Amino acid sequence: MAQVAATDPQATANRPVRAVRAVNCSITMPDRPLGRRLALVKQAGIEAVEFWWPFAEASPAPAEVEDFARQIERSGLKLIGLNLFAGDMASGDRGVLSWPGRQSELAASAEIAQALSARLGVGRFNVLYGNRLEGHSPAAQDAIAQTNLADLAARFASSGGLLMIEPVSAAPGYPIKTAVEAAAVVDRAMAPGGADNIGVLLDLYHLAANGDDVAAAIARFGATAAHVQVADLPGRGWPGSGKLPLAAWLGQLGRTGYGGYVALECLSADDDQTLLNKLRKWKEFE
Repeated sequence: MAQVAATDPQATANRPVRAVRAVNCSITMPDRPLGRRLALVKQAGIEAVEFWWPFAEASPAPAEVEDFARQIERSGLKLIGLNLFAGDMASGDRGVLSWPGRQSELAASAEIAQALSARLGVGRFNVLYGNRLEGHSPAAQDAIAQTNLADLAARFASSGGLLMIEPVSAAPGYPIKTAVEAAAVVDRAMAPGGADNIGVLLDLYHLAANGDDVAAAIARFGATAAHVQVADLPGRGWPGSGKLPLAAWLGQLGRTGYGGYVALECLSADDDQTLLNKLRKWKEFE
């Protein structure tokens, strides 16, 4: 069989896209000072980082926001993603989008996120849906979520910001556990006349932990996914440490044409040198 020339347009068109590797600095190395986390990512040769909401409150002091922004700028890294305020994550909260009485906190965090977007260029914002609450019907919470999501989408549309909805595992009260369920929230928000800046965040670890068909989710949503995150199972470990076929899934993702970032979002208790070595492996992982 004749070898296809590397310059053949058809061969180029069929070549899988390799998504750029990124690191979530909130979960992968939470116990280090911010500057040290950023320095390790930079030293590993990775160019992009993301964070959960990086402040304890929805409305942090201006000095806290300024310090965060300055350290990102000094690092030379690209901030690609940020969660909006999600409640008390350490106590089990997983967002407030569907919670009554929390709209002002969401709006406050959105205002700060927009300022960071203008300064740092971050354009993707994860909005965790929120656990089901006793005394409130699922339908009522879903209606609150849709109203809040529409308000946020309108706010971010002017700056080109993209909101993201993701399935989450290990949170029994969290109602979005599969890619299809996340897409249903997005579809309702993007109904005719609705927003067009909301997308599905495919976290392959969460999908696998929840028993979703990850390959089917990639086939259906990979090409249009707003963002992708990974970790291995069990233990939310480094890629290659567990049983998930992450290399195969990332290859499949590339064949869909997904050209965004893939962010590492795993747990780590390593010393600096071990962590650095693992980050370098993640940069080349495929």
